[in-house]
Amino acid sequence: MPVTGRLIGDSLRPGAEFAPPGTRIVRVFRQDQENTQAAAQPAAWTVIDFESDDAGALADALSACLNPEGGWYADFSDGEDHVVVFAGKIFRYGPGDTETHEAAKSYGRSVGVPEHQLDWDG
Repeated sequence: MPVTGRLIGDSLRPGAEFAPPGTRIVRVFRQDQENTQAAAQPAAWTVIDFESDDAGALADALSACLNPEGGWYADFSDGEDHVVVFAGKIFRYGPGDTETHEAAKSYGRSVGVPEHQLDWDG
């Protein structure tokens, strides 16, 4: 079963290419963000919904292409697991794994993710 997720196009570092094998773009749209609370985040985002056949390759590709500046991340579900990806860092946790869930949130805070964006399921 394919995994589904969402990537903010503006979160890619300059020169990066997001093209993991087995990944398909489902939808692309622009969305106003009234409350980004991060100086490096623009007021309107390019949102890319995708699906992929390989969660591991997807996480690795996201980790390699996300901008380490500006509090950017991407996340997706893989079965019952939730995967949160930052530039150079991947967190994967299942239901009840509060330790890894909290570690992902703590790391997100440390790299500038606004608190209201740390709303992943636990």
